[in-house]
Amino acid sequence: MRKAIVHLKKADPVMRAIIERVGAYKIEHSEPGFGTLVRSIVNQQLSGKAAAVILGRLVAMLPDGKVTPDAILKLTPARMRKAGLSKQKTAYIRDLARRTNKGHIKFETLVDLTDVEVIEHLTQVKGIGVWTAHMFLIFALRRPDILATGDLGVRVAIRKAYQLEELPVPKQIEELAAAWRPYSSVAMWYLWRSLDGAAQL
Repeated sequence: MRKAIVHLKKADPVMRAIIERVGAYKIEHSEPGFGTLVRSIVNQQLSGKAAAVILGRLVAMLPDGKVTPDAILKLTPARMRKAGLSKQKTAYIRDLARRTNKGHIKFETLVDLTDVEVIEHLTQVKGIGVWTAHMFLIFALRRPDILATGDLGVRVAIRKAYQLEELPVPKQIEELAAAWRPYSSVAMWYLWRSLDGAAQL
């Protein structure tokens, strides 16, 4: 990881200032499996605290607290709603469970796919968009060069750090990130931390 930090500091003076202010790189990775994607769906458009409460209730309903496709599908949608999940998120999680059971989503093969292939594979599930796939690539599959151009936190951090008048559009972020490659994922983490709140999956 030292190589990535040295590269970012040399390549971009603004990023160097962020790294020096934030300090050591301490990303927390997740397991690249079904449970991580369920957690990601629960987290969508919620504060971390609210999502943790709902996830805790859902996990408490499952045998041994294990988040598996079979365990999810044995719950009725009404029971899942009682955990605090919206109708939409309940449908998304059940769709993911069904597709995983049928072999349409194969977590064990993701490690061998390219970044683009992982995104295509995961976004076939209802409720999983490019942003969620990007987070899975960064936090679960530990891919080093993922640029989450659609992440609001990243856009806010860039506007602040680079003193832009408006939130940057994807094309602007791509141009800035040319200097960060092949370590965009590390730059993403530092941008989140610069706002004093890292993204989580």
